[in-house]
Amino acid sequence: MALKKTDGSKLLMAVVCLVAVCSSVPISDLLDRASQGSDKLHALSTIISQDLNSHFPPIGQEIMPRPSMCHTSSLQTPSDKQQTLQVSESDLLSLARSLLQAWSDPLLVLSASANTLHHPDQTSISNQIQELQLHSKSLGDGLDILSGKMGPAAQTISLLPFSGGNDIGQDRISQLINFNFLLSCFRRDSHKIDSFLKVLRCRATKAQPQMC
Repeated sequence: MALKKTDGSKLLMAVVCLVAVCSSVPISDLLDRASQGSDKLHALSTIISQDLNSHFPPIGQEIMPRPSMCHTSSLQTPSDKQQTLQVSESDLLSLARSLLQAWSDPLLVLSASANTLHHPDQTSISNQIQELQLHSKSLGDGLDILSGKMGPAAQTISLLPFSGGNDIGQDRISQLINFNFLLSCFRRDSHKIDSFLKVLRCRATKAQPQMC
């Protein structure tokens, strides 16, 4: 029992030390790290989508739900780079954090569903989804630290509850379609997150925002 308490104390101290170290890092460096993390997140989601589509039934593309049905679609985000450049730094970070947090539960659903997915690359896809979860958690921790350095507005989170449930379908085709749809929504949002963070990084390193 004492051992567990000691281990817990060591973990707490490690977290405290990590936060202390990160808090002393300049915002520009934190944004650079966050941008690298979001780039990995989007790249990995793209790879998984390509693997999934390698054996995706043609009818699946025809009946798959539209992007407007993604659970994060209610969040008002810039539609292009020009609009993104008009958004304040704090609001961009708030949008990125809101989107990332909205995927906490859906990523669990994807991870659980990947274990029984009827696909030739099922094992690889399952491992990649787990890696996606780790990257998402790491990026989220980094953005939390960033928001603390950028003020109250950046700490605002828009709640985007996921109501899709844990069951993605009973038959093979339904499972593939719903899995692919959920993944496509994540891929879209990861691209938004990556775009927002890259603009923030650019603004932190360049004197003229329009150059971003």
